[in-house]
Amino acid sequence: MREYRKFYINGQWVEPAEENPYEVINPATEEACAHISLGGQEDVDAAVAAAEEAFKTFGSSSREERIELLEAVIAEYKNRYNDIAAAISEEMGAPASLANRDQTGAGLGHLSTALVVLKEYPFEEQLGNSTIHKEPIGVVGMITPWNWPINQITCKVSPALATGCTMVLKPSEVAPISGYIFTEIMDRAGVPAGVYNMVNGDGAGVGTMISKHPDVDMVSFTGSTRAGSLVAQNAAPTIKRVTQELGGKSPNIILDDDNFDQAVARGTKTVFVNTGQSCNAPTRMLVPANKMDQAAEIAANACESVSIGDPSSEETTMGPLVSEVQFNKVQYLIQKGIEEGATLVCGGPGRPDGIDSGYFVKPTIFSNVTNDMTIAREEIFGPVVSILSYSDEEEAIEIANDTDYGLAGYVQGEDKDKVAYIASKLRAGNINCNGTSGDLNTPFGGYKQSGNGREWGPHGFDDYLETKAVAGLA
Repeated sequence: MREYRKFYINGQWVEPAEENPYEVINPATEEACAHISLGGQEDVDAAVAAAEEAFKTFGSSSREERIELLEAVIAEYKNRYNDIAAAISEEMGAPASLANRDQTGAGLGHLSTALVVLKEYPFEEQLGNSTIHKEPIGVVGMITPWNWPINQITCKVSPALATGCTMVLKPSEVAPISGYIFTEIMDRAGVPAGVYNMVNGDGAGVGTMISKHPDVDMVSFTGSTRAGSLVAQNAAPTIKRVTQELGGKSPNIILDDDNFDQAVARGTKTVFVNTGQSCNAPTRMLVPANKMDQAAEIAANACESVSIGDPSSEETTMGPLVSEVQFNKVQYLIQKGIEEGATLVCGGPGRPDGIDSGYFVKPTIFSNVTNDMTIAREEIFGPVVSILSYSDEEEAIEIANDTDYGLAGYVQGEDKDKVAYIASKLRAGNINCNGTSGDLNTPFGGYKQSGNGREWGPHGFDDYLETKAVAGLA
């Protein structure tokens, strides 16, 4: 049992202002794997005060000083790489291979990318008779989710640290272990006191306090659209900057050509990565109407290749959902799909055969889905694929854009001009064509209710900076 009850404030591990213990549940076993404390207003106040004081010096630190600091963090991250991977697998159920390669690897990738960007980022430039300065915004509150825990922590902390901001992090209370280890890394790397602070807690007790705090200059939030709306409302009275990466219901338009079978199989398997708990998963598969049965058969065959079980096993390709709450939500939406008349091709309600405990679910395929059904409208956040039909490409584009979300879109086809045209018409922040996605330099974020602002790479620096124009000295 891991005991992680302290918070990290002003360079010290400190006891919470009030005792409020919380059990972290291993979703594969349904048993407690760690204890943390849930913080409150007094803890947030102390962390924000430390960050505000630290900004007085760190906000004017040199590029060279921040390069050296990022290099130290990267070195310590590498030392704890295996510890982070094991924590992610334990706290949110990612298979060992995914936790090690993609989840933990993404954290190192964001830190390393920020270091490269920092070395060349134009914090100052001449424009007409003015000098344009990019200056750190100040104290940043960071609220991160459980589905890609270290990825979301590092894609916020890395640019904040690189640009000279100070910060208060609230990791998800559902999966806080990797965030705790990351905090140990920051401490070991010698991050100056108050620059980085971490307070565990839930949304009501800590997230709300961060988002409404008058001395927080910016909130960076990743999570559900519902929670993102509350963050924005809490932040509004103090006119602080709010950046958000929220939900998605991404379309995957598959054209009628020789790559159809491959594209359907690839799109299906992509949804199953991380047990479908990715906001940019291509969960709405759009196929030509005359290919509906063929697509359903190919998708069902793709389900057969999924190996469900113990996340620590190297043979496992899909672990459990993260929690009982998430399990119940996915079960409800699968049942809703059946009730509303979609064709259940494979999977369905309940746990997989032979599994009696843990929040495991069946990879599920629905065909003959219409875009007004609940499973086509709501973000399920589980391994569920909805297959919809279209009569021509213009209808495919119309269906794809008929959603409250706009995080990602996918297009598969051999005719590159046709693929490019469709990509240009999709109202989403990231369009992935023929199985290719962006790298860690690609700006990540969405349109509409999928959020605002962009993370990753050089674009990820912009939200953490204020722009000042100084005229008359050039």
